[in-house]
Amino acid sequence: RYSQTPRAASRSMPLVNHARQEIHLKVVYYGPGLGGKTTNLEHIHGRTRPERRGKLISLATESERTLFFDLLPVELGTFKGYQIRLHLCTVPGQIAHDRTRRLVLRHVDGIVFVADSQAERIDDNRESMDNLALNLRLQGDDPDRLPIIVQYNKRDLPGVLPPTHLRDALAIPEEILALEAVAVRGVGVFETVKEILKACLKIVGDPRRAREGRTPSVIPGTRPSMFPMAPGAAAGPLTGGVRLPAPARPPSFDDD
Repeated sequence: RYSQTPRAASRSMPLVNHARQEIHLKVVYYGPGLGGKTTNLEHIHGRTRPERRGKLISLATESERTLFFDLLPVELGTFKGYQIRLHLCTVPGQIAHDRTRRLVLRHVDGIVFVADSQAERIDDNRESMDNLALNLRLQGDDPDRLPIIVQYNKRDLPGVLPPTHLRDALAIPEEILALEAVAVRGVGVFETVKEILKACLKIVGDPRRAREGRTPSVIPGTRPSMFPMAPGAAAGPLTGGVRLPAPARPPSFDDD
């Protein structure tokens, strides 16, 4: 089912500013509604020193679902002499806000897919994964070339599915790192963001050799696909053929 043939895809690498010696990384938290995306960002914001964080922007309804997105710029340490500015965003989970999800995904550098570990949310997780692949392809990104981490959230609830069951049910290749989390208590939250940051920095390589701005980069693709194309669908950056519902050590965060 999965092809492990090495492929290469061209896309823009993270934004590099040589004059200010900065690397800007945009990470988007994707997943079904009420899965814990906003809770992740709220915990990161609340546990990061004020001088190292930006304003947390949250627009929600009375049901506490995110309507637009959260933006959390976090200044970290340096990477090969360059300051890292990390922008964390979430997307609304409701299907009615697909246009907003596509807007938030523009110029994304890494994805954290927040999966709800409850058995009754498996179909919702699958639908969100398919929607992620479709929206990335519509904007010209290959979802199998982007750094991605999966977070199994809500591990504190009774009767949640085991991680191995979730991996099989969601068809997540072994090459994709998946972490357990209880975002409402902060368990696994910083571990997740550090791992996606590490994956993004591998793409950057040596920023001193990068051209100014978002330069084209060639990303090796040897991992099995997490987002297989639908049978008979032609591959390409504008293809909607996805299945429908059926190392550099990163700078540490300040947690206190």
